Amino acid sequence: MTTAIQNWVEEIAALTQPDKIRWINGSEQDEMNQLLVTHGTFTQLNPEKRPNSFLARTNPADVARVEERTFICSEREQDAGPTNNWRAPAEMRTKLNSMFEGSMRGRTMYVIPFAMGPIGSDMTRYGVELTDSAYVVSSMMIMTRVSDKVLDEINNGADWVPAVHSVGVPLAPGEKDVPWPCAPEDVHVVQFPETKEIWSYGSGYGGNSLLGKKAMSLRIGSTMARDEGWLAEHMLLIRITAPTGKQYNVAAAFPSACGKTNLAMLKPSLPGYKVETIGDDITWIAPSKSGKLKAINPEFGLFGVAPGTGPDTNQHALDSMKENAVFTNVAMTDDGDVWWEGLGEAPDHLTDWLGQDWTPESETPAAHPNSRFCVPMSQAPTVSPDWESKEGFELDAILFGGRRATNVPLVTESRDWNHGVFMGATIASEQTAAAEGPVGQLRRDPFAMLPFCGYNMADYWNHWLELGGKLSNPPKIFQVNWFRKDENGKIMWPGFSENTRVIDWIISRLENEAKGEATPIGRIPATNELNIEGLGLDQPTMDKIMAVDSDSWLAEADMIESFFDGFGLALPKEMTRQLHWLRSQLELQKNNLVSS
Repeated sequence: MTTAIQNWVEEIAALTQPDKIRWINGSEQDEMNQLLVTHGTFTQLNPEKRPNSFLARTNPADVARVEERTFICSEREQDAGPTNNWRAPAEMRTKLNSMFEGSMRGRTMYVIPFAMGPIGSDMTRYGVELTDSAYVVSSMMIMTRVSDKVLDEINNGADWVPAVHSVGVPLAPGEKDVPWPCAPEDVHVVQFPETKEIWSYGSGYGGNSLLGKKAMSLRIGSTMARDEGWLAEHMLLIRITAPTGKQYNVAAAFPSACGKTNLAMLKPSLPGYKVETIGDDITWIAPSKSGKLKAINPEFGLFGVAPGTGPDTNQHALDSMKENAVFTNVAMTDDGDVWWEGLGEAPDHLTDWLGQDWTPESETPAAHPNSRFCVPMSQAPTVSPDWESKEGFELDAILFGGRRATNVPLVTESRDWNHGVFMGATIASEQTAAAEGPVGQLRRDPFAMLPFCGYNMADYWNHWLELGGKLSNPPKIFQVNWFRKDENGKIMWPGFSENTRVIDWIISRLENEAKGEATPIGRIPATNELNIEGLGLDQPTMDKIMAVDSDSWLAEADMIESFFDGFGLALPKEMTRQLHWLRSQLELQKNNLVSS
């Protein structure tokens, strides 16, 4: 191993003072799982129903990403931008040194060398995580490629990201541990962009502690991408085979719990279509030699929200977790299997995510709304046979989507690349349980990257604009919304498998077969272009699903302007130009409607 890594491990060990140090090479999965069972962190599920699978229950105060405790410590505050929490690096380092001093006493410090992407690919980046959590070790071996080969790549000159994690609960000699140690009042998830460092303290939960995931793949990843001329995105990645046999690669950005995993594992409702999963959450994108964009999934596993995942919504996801799965904060059945809301009819009795008795008459959910499943990507029945291609996949289309009850049509095509960037920059979604804050409240979530962009979001938009300007054949950009509601509050579009029909129209636009209808916000399907045969949707309902109302969108434009104002002089002039163009077209549409 490199002297740099060895010296760093010794330096962190001197600070955190673990009882011992254990180097992980990726072969320890079974050992870690049994250790966690012995410790009480894992409950082994019924091996006849769910072979080699486990349930973890967290501390009730450690159940989600903690966005207000996530920091981007760039040298200059303006480089973090208004959407990130910033602290001066020197000030934060002093605080972290105090917090981490002795934080691993009584525990083992595990050294995890990991790859984000196929080892040896020019699109792959490497990291080493130090942690005192066996849960993190087990999960990282599912979610990333943990291997001694990573150390070989680093020895051969590959850059690497140092990541330090502690649950923040040192043990005195003889002190008994708890099943889920954490320090929820002191959680800090800190990124230093210039030195590409990650420090995380106090939480054992997913994105806070699995530092290859959001912290490296997106926050540090996005800054590496800016500096090196590529994109690190919160996107799924799929290959679609049309009835013609032609294949299309599509990336899509959705905020958490907005149908992302369902689209990543889409079970097509139209004959002749096939969807293969390449990635479900994070996509790294770089220019290809042919003037297009090529993409990889840097992850190795699936880490999805369990509630709402059921036989009617995502049978493929259920099939992926039949074995070798780790579930966190779901309910357990009396016969040792798992259950959550959306999985089917509730049994008469369960043990809920808090370890308490639960019946259908209980007033609280059996599974936490942000409970998770974690399984190897290779187990997804829809996984593409070549999903680990080192060359990547050239993109034909990029989709942006959110959960909107009003305003946003089912599908809209951007006029061009810059308009597509404007679409991505102005995405808004009703908030979900995956992040802290009022569920249902509308918030702007540009590119679904609001909690994940590691630098000024306005500079990030500018990076997208500049990169697109260098492409001779960029993918087309679309916005989708499966969640539009009628006057009674009912979602009008059936969604799930039927979203194939939207994909079908998108492909018809890629092939210039459908003409669509121009609107102030982009091109939508013309009447009868979208295949709705057998759905029982009449034309008035489809008109509501596709409606672009001038007054509502002018009000939306005002909200967008207010959002843009928060970025000050950093806002790219192109974003202002796009907003002015939108307003002018809405006024024209409104005047035409009035005059007619």
